[in-house]
This record gives sequence, C-alpha cells and structure tokens, in this order.
Amino acid sequence: MVTMTSKVAQNSFGQLLDTAQREPVAITRHGRPAAYVVSPQMMDELLMEARRKGSKAAADMMAWDPRAIKSLSPSQAAAAIGLIDDDVTRLAGSDIFARRRASIVRE
Repeated sequence: MVTMTSKVAQNSFGQLLDTAQREPVAITRHGRPAAYVVSPQMMDELLMEARRKGSKAAADMMAWDPRAIKSLSPSQAAAAIGLIDDDVTRLAGSDIFARRRASIVRE
C-alpha cells in the first residue's frame, strides 16, 4: 500500500488516482491515516465481502438456539456464536434481529 500526505495528495491528485488504480493509497494527516483511496474494482470486492460477512452473521444469529440465548448476556451470546462487536451492532439495528428477538420473547 502506498502512503502519501494529504498535502501531496492534494497537489498531485492525478497521480493519486493513477496509483489507486494499481493499489490502495493511504492518505495521512499529521502522521495518521485520514483516508484510503481504492480502485472501483477493489471497492466492489470490499463491498461484496462485507455483504457476505453480514449475511453470515445474520444467519448465525438466526440459527442460534433461542432458549440458550435467554440464559446468556447479549455479549456472551454473541461471543458463543463467533460474532464480533461490529456484527452485533449491525444486527441489533436490523429487522431480522428484531423479529427473532420478538419470537424469543413470546416463547
């Protein structure tokens, strides 16, 4: 991955775009990453991977035994099925999780 400062990126934007077509570019500000520039192909791959992971996390949560979830805290239940905090946050706001939670409460 190529790294360049925000000032260099601003002053050589064309070069930034050309480089991003070949490999990701990290743009730093005050020595810390501020942004990443990637090609459209890489962005498509990243989005597809994120969707795949999101679907797997939702399926894992739906497959979990509802009786076992009742006896665990939310963080324990998530850890037991291999979800990470980002997965739990995303699922907590999803319609799938809300419907599943409603069915558990009714049981």
